[in-house]
Amino acid sequence: MRFIVVSHPSTHDQKCARRIKLCVLAGLVDIEHIVTNKLFVTKRGISKMQIGVSGASGHLGKAVVAELLERGSGHGIVGISRNPATVHAAVEARHGDYDRPETLIAAYRGLDRLLIIPSSEVEAGRRDRHFLSAIDAAAEASVGHIVMMSTAASREVDAHEMFAAYFSGEQHLMRTARRWSILRMNYYAESFAQVAAMSIGSGVVPGLGESDVAFVSRADVAAAAAGILLGDGHAGAIYNATGPAAIGGRERAELLAEIIGKPVHFAVMAEAQLRGGMLQANVPPQYVAAMIDIERRFVAGDFNIVTGDVERLGGRAPRSLRTVLAKQFG
Repeated sequence: MRFIVVSHPSTHDQKCARRIKLCVLAGLVDIEHIVTNKLFVTKRGISKMQIGVSGASGHLGKAVVAELLERGSGHGIVGISRNPATVHAAVEARHGDYDRPETLIAAYRGLDRLLIIPSSEVEAGRRDRHFLSAIDAAAEASVGHIVMMSTAASREVDAHEMFAAYFSGEQHLMRTARRWSILRMNYYAESFAQVAAMSIGSGVVPGLGESDVAFVSRADVAAAAAGILLGDGHAGAIYNATGPAAIGGRERAELLAEIIGKPVHFAVMAEAQLRGGMLQANVPPQYVAAMIDIERRFVAGDFNIVTGDVERLGGRAPRSLRTVLAKQFG
């Protein structure tokens, strides 16, 4: 409980203030701030928490830590990584390796809230194990509230697809955690910018079919995640972090052409042709398989979802794909 103490109180309020002062001296409450007013106001506040970010050395993890530092209101922030030396210097760094579950229990101990960010591993079955190990470790460490980063494409699919890990992870989280939340994100606008950069030379943005995707920036996903970690009322909620609009394949190509000032068009390709083109461009086979899975989900409409969750949770409107591409190529 925190109190706002104001000046010029009434006699009754002066007595209340003396009682509050005794509580402050006893360490039961703290003074939030003093303002000049004719009223005496009490305000319920949030107790200081220990908030952990598992996967704190990755791009998203670093962005979430930065958001928490910017608006964390004095909460303790813990960055967990297999390489703690790369965690932001302003937070407590702990060693935790998804491939070594025993390290996670110690890393998660004492946390009130924890964000689990999946690894970037695309090897079949590995990300599944990571999710299960992290969730089990958080439960054993008695973490109060577990938040899991997931994807808009989470659903029951063939176990060999990259998105299968997210569905199994979500199901395990719901069965295991005392209090949980899930943040499903759309496809990164920055990842499309990388694809776009490779497409400029050929003037072709390839795809398995026309598809609408609500590309979301990494910074906006981080803001939404921080909002869940710092806020209340999110237990049992599943949110979708999306951009402000779903953009089709042809529209994406036209947007890129406008920004770079060169002709670019969208081309539908057969799966074998798209796979062969990526292999020819020396993309590692495991990432080729992942990109094919993503394209399949694009065409299936799994990423054709637009919500207001980024603004609701993050406190700001999400960036558009145009904004991200203009920053990349402008």
